[in-house]
Order: sequence, then C-alpha cells, then structure tokens
Amino acid sequence: MTVLLELEGLQHRYDEHAVLHGIDLRLQAGEFAALIGPNGSGKTTLLHCLAGLQRASAGRVLIGGHDLAREPLQARRLLGFAVDPARLPPLLTGRECLRLFAGTRELSEIPAPTLALAETLALAPMLDRRIGQYSLGTRQKLAIALGLLGEPPLLVLDEPLNGLDPLSAYALKRHLQQLAHERGTAVLLATHSLDVAERFISRALLLMDGRLRRDWPADELDAIRADPQRSLEQSMVEALAAERPADAN
Repeated sequence: MTVLLELEGLQHRYDEHAVLHGIDLRLQAGEFAALIGPNGSGKTTLLHCLAGLQRASAGRVLIGGHDLAREPLQARRLLGFAVDPARLPPLLTGRECLRLFAGTRELSEIPAPTLALAETLALAPMLDRRIGQYSLGTRQKLAIALGLLGEPPLLVLDEPLNGLDPLSAYALKRHLQQLAHERGTAVLLATHSLDVAERFISRALLLMDGRLRRDWPADELDAIRADPQRSLEQSMVEALAAERPADAN
C-alpha cells in the first residue's frame, strides 16, 4: 500500500513548553483514521505541523514521499486541510472562495465533486451569499468543501463535525468513508466524537500529553464493534488510566 503520510520523530515546543514528543506515524492509502485524546493532548498542534501551518521544532513530515520542509509545494498539492471557519474571508461569497481555492490548485473551475458535496451538505443555496452572513455551521460546511476541493489523496480535518446539523454530519462521515474505500484517500480526522470513530473509521490513534499512546488497527476495532460489552470509549478510558501511573513516576 502507498504511504501517504509519514511522521518521523515529530516534536514541537512553544518557548520552553514541549507539546509534541517524537511522534512517529505512517498513514496508508485507504485508511480512515481518527485522532482522539483529551483536551490539551496536542491534536491541533500535530495537525498544524503536518499541514505546514506551524513549523515543527524537530523531525520530518513526508506527504506522498515529499518532505514538507524541503518540497513544500509538491507536498501540499497532495494534502487537503480544512480551513479554520473563523478565518474565511467575510466579504467573499462561498462560490468566490471556492473559485479562489480552485485556482491555487491550478484548477480552471470548481470541480463537479465539490459542487456535489455542497449539495449533499445543504451548502449549495448559500454559495452566492457573502461568508460574513453565514452561521457557524455554514462556515464549517464551506471550510470542509475547501479542504476536500480537488479530492487530494490525503485529507486532514480538525473537528470537522463541530457546528454541523445531524444530517450534514452523517453525510460528511459517509462521504469520507466512501473516499477512503473507493478512491483510496487517506483521512486523518481529529475528533472528540467517539461514536463517529467507532462506527466509521478503520483505525484509531490515541494522543496523550503529546505522545501517541495507543494505536487500534482495523481488526481490533472490528472486535470492539462485534462485542456488545465493549466500546472504543471504554478502551480509550482504559488506555488513559493505564498510562497515568507511568506518567506520575
């Protein structure tokens, strides 16, 4: 299988405060992975480092074999990262914003799959209104559409379900699952919604105190789903509890 994301010894510090401690991770084509963990565990910092929004203090990020630090353009062409909804330009319409992003990906027009996704998320009726008039949920939908524009082989999403209505949230989960299964897209989704992780993903990663503490592959997730007495939430809590005594020493 093609490795689309590889992190090697990734570290990040804010002044004297270490946030990420030597993260090693490989994500293959077709994997739909959820990054889970408590608040303050470093999930957003990790995603920002692998998307190039923050420069890691040490280590390497490889996207499709391209070193993000040495070959940023080649690496970013393979990456879809959902924009922070709060940073969307309020004076542009949604359609203008999509056209602008399409241009950065060297696309002559908004791709048909992006417009179809906008229909699926009930975003299409709002595309010709200014973003400044959007609700939080509508901004989130546009941010998702921008991140998925052009259907790049690697998608990185930070809490994309926040603010979405139940129908749109379900449609997005199914869409991401289909991209992974049918197109071989690799998806890394940071989420607090463990029910989402439990039902839709093929891999779960537990980040705690800036370290990857647990990795549940597809077969372990299948075993959890098949056992009515178990859940991913329970497994995560048990993993967290098992780590705390070691951290205290």
